[in-house]
Amino acid sequence: MHCAILGTAGHIDHGKTALVAALTGVDTDRLKEEKERGITIDLGFAALQGDGVRLGVVDVPGHEGFVRNMLAGATGMDLALLVVAADEGVMPQTREHLAILSLLGVTRLMVAVTKVDLVEADWIDLVEDEVRETLAEVGYSEVPFARVSARTGDGVEALRERLLEMAARSAGAAADDLLALPVDRVFTVRGTGTVVTGTLLSGRVTVGDRVRLLPSGLDARVRGVQVHGADTDMAGPGTRTAVALTGDGIDRHAVERGEVLVSDSAWAASHMVTAELRVLPDTGWTVRHNQRVRVHLGTAEVMARCVVPGVDELGPGETGWVQLRLEAPVTTRAGVRGVIRSYSPVTTIGGIRVVEPAAPKRGRSAHELDGAFRAVLDGDADAAVAAVVGLAGAAGVPVAELPVRVGRGADAVGRAVAALEVGGGGTTAGGRAVAPGVLESLTGELLETLDRVHDMEPWRPGLPVEALRARAPAGGADGLVDLALGRAEAAGLVDVEAGVVRRSGFEVRLDPARERLRSDLLERYETAGLAPPFVAELPDELRADPAFSAILQGLVDQGHLVVLDHELHLSARVGAEAADAVVSALGGRQDLGPADFRDVLPVTRRHLLPILAWLDRCGVTRRTGKGRAVRTRDGTGEPGGNPG
Repeated sequence: MHCAILGTAGHIDHGKTALVAALTGVDTDRLKEEKERGITIDLGFAALQGDGVRLGVVDVPGHEGFVRNMLAGATGMDLALLVVAADEGVMPQTREHLAILSLLGVTRLMVAVTKVDLVEADWIDLVEDEVRETLAEVGYSEVPFARVSARTGDGVEALRERLLEMAARSAGAAADDLLALPVDRVFTVRGTGTVVTGTLLSGRVTVGDRVRLLPSGLDARVRGVQVHGADTDMAGPGTRTAVALTGDGIDRHAVERGEVLVSDSAWAASHMVTAELRVLPDTGWTVRHNQRVRVHLGTAEVMARCVVPGVDELGPGETGWVQLRLEAPVTTRAGVRGVIRSYSPVTTIGGIRVVEPAAPKRGRSAHELDGAFRAVLDGDADAAVAAVVGLAGAAGVPVAELPVRVGRGADAVGRAVAALEVGGGGTTAGGRAVAPGVLESLTGELLETLDRVHDMEPWRPGLPVEALRARAPAGGADGLVDLALGRAEAAGLVDVEAGVVRRSGFEVRLDPARERLRSDLLERYETAGLAPPFVAELPDELRADPAFSAILQGLVDQGHLVVLDHELHLSARVGAEAADAVVSALGGRQDLGPADFRDVLPVTRRHLLPILAWLDRCGVTRRTGKGRAVRTRDGTGEPGGNPG
């Protein structure tokens, strides 16, 4: 079943609700006050179904005092039905509703001229001409018309068929996208609990799902799902959906219109949104820096201040970037369209397209980012991802957040991230995507650091990875240095061994003074036998040399010394002789204590215990419940234990 949303639009008392009733058989005026006053106050809902097509119908109020409700209902419209009464023609809310549809990007439109039974055919011709002129003013052309009378039924069936035909040709949203259901109604059903309804913009919601309401942050479980009033296990995009929720704090008083039902952690509520603003040409309004406005995004209405970067104002008909400093958080994503209305008197000023749904604070120079912002809104997924990641700099962007940050589905984002990596960008171990320029710059800095160290301290084998990690840019993504080093190693620019990084081809070089230091150290350990000095016991003049630690480690790396403990080293030759002596004298025995090794290793406990721990690590000895076991000469005869 192909699903789409049809919304009505038009001036009060032009017959929208009556026409919906004639098309669907449903009276969408459900409130007592609506019945008493004879006008639509809040949103009404119905369904229209044809062969393989289901239209969810949202009937909006036409009174100027309820435009905020009309805006909530316009969220998610795939096509709109502009209703104009034949006996009145174009009226103020006809124009305002039409402007709103244009600002929200509703491109598929049909006009129903109603109450045709009240006027002559020649008069209807004049009304249709006036409507066409009004449509052209906001960019609509080749819009189909229908002449109908809800009272007599004339033209209703033809209109129904045409609407279903248009709905069948609508594209629809991707079901594999992130779940987003802006809430436009909350109520309680006895035996069911709290129910939220809305137009399911993207993704799927299934019974049993764990979901969250934002910006309130309430977590819930989906207890039941209805689509157009019928129970179902799952609802997809383009449907009028009711979701029964259960969870701590979930009740009709805690949840209100403007919340968004989501299921992915990529979504976040924000007090700051960057957007493209198009000011309507004929309202007479100018949006000035720091002006207070009403922002309508999804089903939410929030007051905000406008920061207008680069210029002091945006006049009628102009388009530019604004940052909205919101007085309450909203939940949205890149590419979402909204409407700006004036604070007082309340009228529609212009439309926005979100480019940064959770924006950093940007000053008056944000207009310099025009190219990146334009790529997010108008480029393909590859360009959008590259732009968002580029704006993030060294901090990168969590890959999981990119579908929200660029306003594309997960599949398109995945392909774009792969293209980014091929182009020289990458993804850190922490799952953050970083731009090619960031990695290129950081790699260059790391190579310069290594070259400088190799030049100034040629006796040093390189720098520990940890030392290079400390040189990560402030605010840089975790794992950024490792990613850059991995790229440099793959390109043959560096070698990484035992946690030490050096330029490829570099070899340690010792000047005559450091050669003497190396020889002196090696001789001291060779002559000390099984009782070598601790590092702190070596002469001060040796340890004071900047090359001391590197040369000592070099003797270990080259196999001349072994590490007994952090501060204690042993001649590798002496160690091998000691291991051989232990096996010869004690091989095959077990449950030996330190005293049992004294005849073979005639040293004090200060040296004996570290030597025994080293023999354990080498597999010559093994700890048992009562002491140590020693392997046999051939390594296979150790009683009561595994071969060493």
